[in-house]
Amino acid sequence: MSEAQKTLIVEQTGSPIRRPAEQRQTLIGLGLNKIRRRATLEDTPAVRGMIAKVSHLVRIVDEG
Repeated sequence: MSEAQKTLIVEQTGSPIRRPAEQRQTLIGLGLNKIRRRATLEDTPAVRGMIAKVSHLVRIVDEG
C-alpha cells in the first residue's frame, strides 16, 4: 500500500533582505534564495511549518 507522495510547488515572492537570519535560513532550507525561484517539496508537517514561518515571503503555487 505505497501511497503516492503529495507535493507542493512553492515560489518565493519576497526578498530576505532585512529579515531575521532564521527566516533567511528557512528559505534556504526550502530550496529558495531568489525571488521567483520555485521548489517542489513533499507535503509534510515539517515543510508546512517552514512555509508558515515565511508565509509573507512565499506562496504555494500548486498542490499536487
